[in-house]
Amino acid sequence: MTEIHRVSIDVGGRPMTIETGRYAKQASGAVVVRQNQSAVLVTAVASAEEKPFNFLPMTIDYMDRAGAQGTIPGSFHRREGRSNERETLASRLIDRPLRPQFPKHYRNDIQVIATSMSYDPNSDTDILALCGAAAALHISDIPLKRPVAGVRIAQIDDKLVINPSREDMTRATLNLVVAGTRESICMVEGGGMEAKEALVMDAMDMAHEVIIRIIDAIEDLRDQAGVVKQEVKPAPTPDAEVAAKIEALGAEPLRNALGVRGKHERKTALKSARNDVIGQLVEGVEDSAEVERLTGEAKQAWEGLLRSVMRTQVIEDGIRIDGRVQDEIRSIWCEVGVAARAHGSAIFTRGETQAFVTAALGVEQDAQRIDFAGTQTDFRHWMLTYYFPPFSTGEARPIRGPKRREIGHGVLAHRALRPVIPAQEDFPYTLRCCSDVLESNGSSSMATVCGATLSLMDAGVPIKAPVAGIAMGLIKEGEQFAILSDILGDEDHLGDMDFKVTGTKNGITA
Repeated sequence: MTEIHRVSIDVGGRPMTIETGRYAKQASGAVVVRQNQSAVLVTAVASAEEKPFNFLPMTIDYMDRAGAQGTIPGSFHRREGRSNERETLASRLIDRPLRPQFPKHYRNDIQVIATSMSYDPNSDTDILALCGAAAALHISDIPLKRPVAGVRIAQIDDKLVINPSREDMTRATLNLVVAGTRESICMVEGGGMEAKEALVMDAMDMAHEVIIRIIDAIEDLRDQAGVVKQEVKPAPTPDAEVAAKIEALGAEPLRNALGVRGKHERKTALKSARNDVIGQLVEGVEDSAEVERLTGEAKQAWEGLLRSVMRTQVIEDGIRIDGRVQDEIRSIWCEVGVAARAHGSAIFTRGETQAFVTAALGVEQDAQRIDFAGTQTDFRHWMLTYYFPPFSTGEARPIRGPKRREIGHGVLAHRALRPVIPAQEDFPYTLRCCSDVLESNGSSSMATVCGATLSLMDAGVPIKAPVAGIAMGLIKEGEQFAILSDILGDEDHLGDMDFKVTGTKNGITA
């Protein structure tokens, strides 16, 4: 039998143990994480071959099992079905802090599966799965650059508590999940009852102290049980001579193209400038194989130049892609009452991002039944649904079921407005907002928050205060940095951070 290795650490006043060597030994890495009577098995496997993608092909699936809490699935077939909202959110929660920790050019398939073995409401399994995923990857041969860890931190009875129980969470006025590396925080998700900024900062600092201790335990487990990491070939670099020519020929046309204001017009201008520069580079070259090589090298060099020029303009010149200064918001226009038969409706437009949101009032029987792990059957009287149709970005593609991103964005907007929704005792209606994104160039979930606020007010719902949201960005080069308000899609892609914050005039809600 394989030797069993185990580490233990106090987290929130209770021991958390991470064990490997007993279960799922054919996986590249497998651990069981336990706290109280909760247990989660997390496995990580990577393919041996590189895939022909230009992104990291990693999938993460968190799965609750009804048997883990002693229940039988309520479906007709009495078996678990497709991922529900809780499982989808937990999968995204694990993915976000882990994805940046791999070499940018790594292209092998990675699959991480977290399965609940035992569910104790005193220790939620989503946080255990996050820490377990990092541990399973770190002890394996998969080239994770550095481990991460995460904790839930909540303000309960005016006190910050790490990994509180489900029962205690019913009294929470702040609920954050914080994940990070030893050096810094890389993900924050959660909400509050109009929480003050200072409280949120204190919670993040306290959470990071615990995260560092969990990472110490994961490092200890790797020392005991880790295997040699896969050798990752060096990142491909463009030919130095080609890169120099691309910079000489393309820097000025690229700056001019970046100055085009419209999203699609800018994309067209950038593509045209790139093709012109490549045409100059291969002019006179007759060997088709050499033309193909130079074109590939030039495209790679162009992407590097694009990133460099955009970031330099922002940090050194204070010029953003669309000409705004760092704290400037795109122009906004709104309209309410746009759908005659809806109880409430609104259009919210910020720059090239637009959301159409309707509000509907229903009766008790319209409430959504909730049957997630760790909950007694409950009913949700406030709902928000987010749709992202392909035409919103000028694309033509099949419409399938809701993607993970749509579910996650909808839950973020739902959480943002929850603190201002009137109590059932004061306003005994079931409420639902439906957001259709009509145009998208960054921050569509935040447009949804603003549009939902307008539609609820148009419907006459006595919300406690209007809620608005904005996406913030960061660009950092060495010791220089720039913080950007209301980022574009390209600023999200080429920048270092996307941080969505919603709130009322009194404080942060999500």
